[in-house]
Amino acid sequence: GTELPASEPPRVDLPRVVAAAQAGATIACVVERRPPLLISRDGGATWSEAGGGLPAGFAIAVAEGAPDRMLYAARNRLYLSENGGVFWRSLPFELPDIEGIAWLDEN
Repeated sequence: GTELPASEPPRVDLPRVVAAAQAGATIACVVERRPPLLISRDGGATWSEAGGGLPAGFAIAVAEGAPDRMLYAARNRLYLSENGGVFWRSLPFELPDIEGIAWLDEN
């Protein structure tokens, strides 16, 4: 289907947040600024900038059980990081306007 799993975004006290996702103590926030990501590994106590080369974003997903794996959505392209947001690679397909993303566990 086309339905995303229900999840409550983490509550963060940051300005200009577009989207946020959390897995354990790792929180990733898409923000309206450059660079477009802020990442916390301690539940929001401290933040670091990430994604300097990424375009403006609309959604973020952090894999539960593997918080170094993140998926970032720009308007019509997805970017994957497998090292906690240090390096990103564009996935090789374009999509219609992206409204939300999530990791789905296959059981």
